[in-house]
Amino acid sequence: MVAAKLRTERGVLTEPEQELAVALYYFHLGDGHQALVDLEGREVEDLSELGDLALREARAMIGHDALSGQINLQQFIEVRDDAGRLVHRLSFRDAVTIN
Repeated sequence: MVAAKLRTERGVLTEPEQELAVALYYFHLGDGHQALVDLEGREVEDLSELGDLALREARAMIGHDALSGQINLQQFIEVRDDAGRLVHRLSFRDAVTIN
């Protein structure tokens, strides 16, 4: 079970098996020098979705950057749980293939 704060529509669960739990995760953007911290987070039901969510976010940002003509592949997304533990990391370099 994920150690992040578990939530439901009715509030915090005492027993995770009672109903479908949602955990809060934060998607921080970094480049090795600066960080843009996600203060709101995102509720995610399935831990296996985190990689796909980070990949979609990275590709959306890369697409936006491409419009300006400059893409920084040194950037990365760190996904952290409510306790601040790193649960996933995706480098922008791994989010795309350049031919």
